[in-house]
Amino acid sequence: MDRSARLASLRRIIETNKVASQDMLLKLLQDEGYIVTQATLSRDLKHLKVGKIPDGKGGYLYTYSDSANKGGSDKSLAEDFKRGYIGIDFSGNMAVVKTLPRHASTVAFAIDNLHIKEIVGTVAGDDTILILPKDGVKRQELIHSLKSRIPGFTENL
Repeated sequence: MDRSARLASLRRIIETNKVASQDMLLKLLQDEGYIVTQATLSRDLKHLKVGKIPDGKGGYLYTYSDSANKGGSDKSLAEDFKRGYIGIDFSGNMAVVKTLPRHASTVAFAIDNLHIKEIVGTVAGDDTILILPKDGVKRQELIHSLKSRIPGFTENL
């Protein structure tokens, strides 16, 4: 399973559970089929801008930092996208995004989490992403949507 899927699961776990420890996070991820080390989990938490807040009972709970909750995450996601993006090409209305090696999962994660309404989802490899647009979405609509969510986006760099 790739990193973007694991990160999406981790985000959902934190949003839907009161998680107090990394051990608990590791177990919840394991329950979903992700076997990761504590070091990998720490990197994932940092990437997602997850921190701890007091739970009011003398302990702490994992949550997202204020900057991630207040829209700073869209800017961060756009920057993640631009850091790995090389170009885009089409086959019919499906888009193929080329990235730097080992950047596809991060770029796909950014696309998925920018919540572009014209996109159903992405499939990432090592340096290539398949973007699956919703039925009836044409190339230019998809390009326009990407440009509106990712400042400075161009079809080819």
